[in-house]
Amino acid sequence: MSTFDYACSAELFPTRGRKARRAPMGYKRFDRAAEAIRFAIEQLPPEALLGAHLEVDEQRFDSSGIRQLYESPDYPLPRRAAAAA
Repeated sequence: MSTFDYACSAELFPTRGRKARRAPMGYKRFDRAAEAIRFAIEQLPPEALLGAHLEVDEQRFDSSGIRQLYESPDYPLPRRAAAAA
């Protein structure tokens, strides 16, 4: 993957889950891509992440791209602690 700037502003477009009972999460804009990525991975329901996409500096990332950015050693924010197995 080429150099990615986690400090750029970002737009997150989650999809609505088919079985969503509460109001769907819609478009969100973030000052930093790192915050958008963390929100997508740590707070979106899995079904909303599955069809979500992230736009950063005219680049578009699907759910697997978002996960790769989160798991990258270059990701600047602390990650949520993994659940005990």
